[in-house]
Amino acid sequence: MTMSEDTHPASPAPRVDHRAAVAEETARFVATLSDADLTTAVPSCPGWTLADLVKHTGSVQRWFSVLLRSRVQEPPRTREVDLRLPEREDGYPDWLAESATVAAEAFAATDPDLPMWAWGVDQHARFWARRMLFETLLHRADAELALGLRPAIDRSLAVDGIDEFLVNLPFATPFAPNVAELRGPDRTIRFRTTDGDDAWLVRLRPDGFGLDAPGAAADTADATVRGTAADLLLLVYGRLPHRAQTLTHEGDEDLLTHWFAHSAF
Repeated sequence: MTMSEDTHPASPAPRVDHRAAVAEETARFVATLSDADLTTAVPSCPGWTLADLVKHTGSVQRWFSVLLRSRVQEPPRTREVDLRLPEREDGYPDWLAESATVAAEAFAATDPDLPMWAWGVDQHARFWARRMLFETLLHRADAELALGLRPAIDRSLAVDGIDEFLVNLPFATPFAPNVAELRGPDRTIRFRTTDGDDAWLVRLRPDGFGLDAPGAAADTADATVRGTAADLLLLVYGRLPHRAQTLTHEGDEDLLTHWFAHSAF
């Protein structure tokens, strides 16, 4: 699958301190787990319990921290990391909090502008802090959804997360093979926030897809989805169906169905 060389955010992403936000989102995740039954199923991650969700999130933070400390310059050959996982699941929340500390130490030891291998667009250390943030934020939201809570997501983080998702999605085929099916004869999908003027225009081509240049999202699209930044973030990650009552959409329904059936990871 190929990707347009000019793929980039169609709206300027807000300035977000990704490193600080990782700590903040982890703290919110840990607080969500207070008095929670870790055997609770997580519907947005089929087959997982809250314990699985916590283990995954902390493992990702610790693995990314290893990548940062080693300044990887090529795809890693293994994901084996000393997780220091507690023997008992009731120790998982504290362990997750410690994982954020491990990440903070890796951030402090690594220049965010350091050139590094990354699976997405930005080949610098900052890619991993940004990616870690949205792994943590989305799984915090998963935990809240599993407990019957409505996730509250800071608008600036949501806008930045939509950018991060759409910019990097064309590179996700190694772990999300369905993404390779996102192609078409010059068809466009627009995402627009209702709580701001942010917009993104995705263009599907016969050889792949990518974001159009900034400003292009104001043009006519074959299909459009509108919602708050928080809801659009949950939407693109497959946590909210595009027919949810909090969203509005117009245009080619088959195109939208095709996109959402193949884009979430």
